[in-house]
Amino acid sequence: MPNSPENKQSQVEVDHSPKPAHATTGSSTTPKGRLSKTPKMVTNGSHAFMWYLLSLAVLIIDQWTKWLAQTKLNFLEPVSVIEPVLNWTLAYNYGAAFSFLADQAGWQKWFFAGLALVMSLFLIGYLVKAPRKAKLLSFGLALVLGGALGNLIDRLLHGHVIDFIHVHYADVWHYPIFNIADIAICIGVALIVIDMLFLEKKRTFK
Repeated sequence: MPNSPENKQSQVEVDHSPKPAHATTGSSTTPKGRLSKTPKMVTNGSHAFMWYLLSLAVLIIDQWTKWLAQTKLNFLEPVSVIEPVLNWTLAYNYGAAFSFLADQAGWQKWFFAGLALVMSLFLIGYLVKAPRKAKLLSFGLALVLGGALGNLIDRLLHGHVIDFIHVHYADVWHYPIFNIADIAICIGVALIVIDMLFLEKKRTFK
């Protein structure tokens, strides 16, 4: 019978030609978006050397100003600079920031020195791996590194940190005496926090 199911089945043509591949990926099943790789973020690498130079500059300025304070000032005798808000006052800090643990028997010297050493080694390595275009982050890391090394040298050479910048208001209010290394660390931490809050996500999703 000409219209039998057997005859209709035999008349069906089977297309054995290869199915067209995806126009851009070469795959008929995987979309282009799934095969595209996120470009690797370029790190500082050897460019970290310029940030090390910034850390070295901070270290030199810090040690030079501390040497001046040691040679020109008498211990705890204030010299007025901008009355009534700024004095040069030589002081020694045997503890951490705000004289934390300063009244201990001496073990704190090695504790804080070890802490500063570990932090410095971490920052040296992290500056190499930091994204090259994250200049604000690298700037902050370099400042913290220079400040940490400055205070570390003090602890190893003298057993205490040399401070001399005394911000106050007359005899009513006094901020703890600090140094250039402390300023660099505070500014550096602020820059790192700004990068984390406002710039890091922009780099990630670009």
